[in-house]
Amino acid sequence: MSSIPPQQIYEKLLAIYGPQHWWPADSPFEMMVGAILTQNTSWKNVETAIGNLKTHNMLDCELIASSNLQQLGEIIHASGFYMQKARYLQQFSLFYYNNGKCKGLIKWPTSILRQRLLAVHGIGPETADSILLYALDRPVFVVDAYTKRLFMRLGHFDHELGYDSIQNYFQQRLPESLPLFQEYHALIVEHAKRFCKTRPLCSSCPLASDCPTATDSDTEIKRPQNSDVD
Repeated sequence: MSSIPPQQIYEKLLAIYGPQHWWPADSPFEMMVGAILTQNTSWKNVETAIGNLKTHNMLDCELIASSNLQQLGEIIHASGFYMQKARYLQQFSLFYYNNGKCKGLIKWPTSILRQRLLAVHGIGPETADSILLYALDRPVFVVDAYTKRLFMRLGHFDHELGYDSIQNYFQQRLPESLPLFQEYHALIVEHAKRFCKTRPLCSSCPLASDCPTATDSDTEIKRPQNSDVD
């Protein structure tokens, strides 16, 4: 196990990068749409897709729910897997509208709300928790591929742990704080994109002295400019 606890890592990352002010969105519903669209693609592509929704005056749950699926898919084409995501958006928009939008959803306890989000086709644990954390202000720790990669390398756990186990690991070791959980997830993403890539840039990584797997030289392999994965 790593000798540096999660709280200390958070403080280091915050000192290095400063507040990230996530999630970038103009409304809770836009944030929810972004959380669905960002599955398996880059945020740049999501921004393009959301921009297209706004251009077509389609960033509305009722309009998305009642839209022509093919047309919706074309509008969000930039997000990749666009027909699949169009179905996801329609299913989620129906759920969101039928349950009273944000005013209705916030009435539910977090555990029930999470279960109901997970029951929506296309909503997995990471997407559900992102919605809970950033749109509905629930202090849940979001686990993504960056989190797993960084903390495996720092020696906190191995690859055999599943999503819920990793989430519990952090929630047991950090104070239950909405601002902390929001910032921590954003800071992990920022650090992983800059240094803790698939092939890490260890020689310049500011956490290298705390990382038992750090090497003396960079091992990153150049990737195509349009690659969506770091």
